[in-house]
Amino acid sequence: MSLNPNAGRYWRKLLFALNALFLLVLSGAVSHANGLPPDAPILISEKDSTRALTARPTKKGLDTKIRVFKPGSNTLVTLFVANLDLLPGEGANAFRADMEDVLNRRYPLTVVSLDKTEREGIYALTVRLHEAIGDVGDVLTRVAWRGMSSNRVRVAIGHAGDGLKDDADAVPTPMPEKSFAPVTRNSRIAETGGDRIRFMEQAAFGPNAALDLRLRQLGFRRWIEEQMQDKADANSVQRFSTFPYPNVIPLQTDPELGCANPFVTNKWACVRDFYSMYLLQNWFYREALYGEDRQLRRRVSWALSQIWVVSGRDIIQSGRMLPYIKILDKYAFGDYRKLMEDMTLNPAMGQYLDMAISTRQSPNENYAREILQLFTIGVDLLNQDGTPVLDQNGNRIPAYTQENINNFTKVFTGWEFCNTNCANSQSGTPNYRDSMVVVNPTRHDTTQKMLLNGKVLPAGQDAEKDLREALDNIFYHPNVGPFVGKLLIQQLVTSNPSPAYVGRVAAAFNNNGVGIRGDMKAVISAILLDPEARGSIKTDPDYGKLREPVLFVSNFLRRFNPQSQAISQPGVQCNGQSDGVINDASSAVFEQDVFNPPSVFNYYQLDGSVPNTNLAGAEFAIFSTGTALKRADFIDRMVVPQGNYELTGIPSESGHPHYFYAPCGTRINLDRLLQFAQRDLTGGELVEQLNREMLHGSMSANVRNHILVAVQAVSPANAMKRVRTAVYLVATSSQFQVQR
Repeated sequence: MSLNPNAGRYWRKLLFALNALFLLVLSGAVSHANGLPPDAPILISEKDSTRALTARPTKKGLDTKIRVFKPGSNTLVTLFVANLDLLPGEGANAFRADMEDVLNRRYPLTVVSLDKTEREGIYALTVRLHEAIGDVGDVLTRVAWRGMSSNRVRVAIGHAGDGLKDDADAVPTPMPEKSFAPVTRNSRIAETGGDRIRFMEQAAFGPNAALDLRLRQLGFRRWIEEQMQDKADANSVQRFSTFPYPNVIPLQTDPELGCANPFVTNKWACVRDFYSMYLLQNWFYREALYGEDRQLRRRVSWALSQIWVVSGRDIIQSGRMLPYIKILDKYAFGDYRKLMEDMTLNPAMGQYLDMAISTRQSPNENYAREILQLFTIGVDLLNQDGTPVLDQNGNRIPAYTQENINNFTKVFTGWEFCNTNCANSQSGTPNYRDSMVVVNPTRHDTTQKMLLNGKVLPAGQDAEKDLREALDNIFYHPNVGPFVGKLLIQQLVTSNPSPAYVGRVAAAFNNNGVGIRGDMKAVISAILLDPEARGSIKTDPDYGKLREPVLFVSNFLRRFNPQSQAISQPGVQCNGQSDGVINDASSAVFEQDVFNPPSVFNYYQLDGSVPNTNLAGAEFAIFSTGTALKRADFIDRMVVPQGNYELTGIPSESGHPHYFYAPCGTRINLDRLLQFAQRDLTGGELVEQLNREMLHGSMSANVRNHILVAVQAVSPANAMKRVRTAVYLVATSSQFQVQR
């Protein structure tokens, strides 16, 4: 189907919204004219066909004569894999495998073992068939490793034949006569152009020219170290943001009283600035768009905010939320144990999860439950690679009980706001800036408490000692490393990391190399420099993550030099930059209102899955045909002139009593792409440039052909319209929607 750029705008948006919805997960492996990428695993086939060389494990060894396997989950199949450059200790949990039948149903396989063979460089990978596979004949079987898909080979289930046709570029991959030397990989860092784009999407809020240049100068590891350095302002005070935090302080709860002070000259602006997240949202987007020296800190802080959730919907005031955000910023590269303590005593968290009103006489279990379930260990016991520990019947084992929650509830009693005798106490206004304190010791439950792993807090301890020992008890639980590590991988890199990847990150959490546990610098470095994160192209169809709205917007804008739309505004200093008023002006972020998640489970439950699949994909909970259209609307607004005016982006608004306003506005600049449209009238150079910049070279041939047809339908004399058409189509394609 060709794309006609002259068709109605609504239908164009609808087409790409539906395309995004139904093809997102299937954007899949990239087609390569020369077969597999050089760093992909290779499944060994028979000498003269694409039928897999297989074996059946027996007590005596491998039976290599079998060619047809019985359906059922009791059946084991051994495949032979080459082109692997394994890390020390890397084994079966680094691999995924699946089979596809003639009806295009995909069956995940359980990887049982990985063993060396007598032939150097060849490994025997044994998998267990999925219980739902019947007598389907030939299936196409693939193995994935570090985000790279192997070739697909034929395996007969029930009988031979009657299956899928071979992939178009399939060729026999027979067993080598002696040994197989894998492609030499710089297994931890492959700093190619395509991988720099991917790195900037993972470690920052998107690529831009300044960040790309800095990565060329320093490399990934040194750039991470530079980002993690402590930075101070002109007064030698440590700062965690590029732009100063908004000048907001907690006011009285009632806005009629809080905005009634003599210094307030504009009541509606006071309500907007102090009784909503407006200023914090603007600051956040300015940080995301322009905060080059703290991109990684802001990215990690944003990820942590979706784990340690506090919502402005309940806290209401920006001045009350700011101390919570400062904790996230401070510990993005800090000590996770200290993060736990400061967050536990943060007044916004205390109000949000009711710890500030929990007393011996009236205990509240909300915080006790959520610190276990959502912030630290999760609901099930975990192996160090993040997979669940199973009992002898194959069932998951709970990580804690209701009795544990009841006892932790006792720990968290007696704490309240420091409304007197603290640095920021002031009469009539709740103190959200200083940590909570124990004002009345009799409100703390001093009875004995049974915690995790048999830890007992004896009766008679004060609230401070109970808190320290309880947080230590949680922090040293073996679940914390794999639980937190996997959540951060899913936020930064991919929704479906291999257990081996999770295990390597958990190991960094458990020990940063010098015996320190919970060092976030080590954790973040391990996530971003892992071989499963790195590489120019990832071809495993299960790899990657749907760009959540905030990242979709920022990733798009940063690529094209976001600027102020206003040429001048009386009394407003734009300095050529966006004012950051993007959250409410952009319908694309409608389902992700920054700092206003709908519940403690975030904008979506972080353990959520892609509908009708076994794949993790939390962000899909807020993705639908409706929100897909909103994404297309946002791109349309930023790229296509509106009405009869050559105006794109978010317009500047000033001087009227509207609750939200944009004094500078936001637009992008596409002028630098004109050269590609002007010197190649076929449109090919323009499309290829966008392929490199926006898809790190992974654009499929099918998508490329569709976009070329649309670009060529625009007159070559209108080079800017060609640019806008191409940018719109790439940005609304399913392949851009998924960060891979």
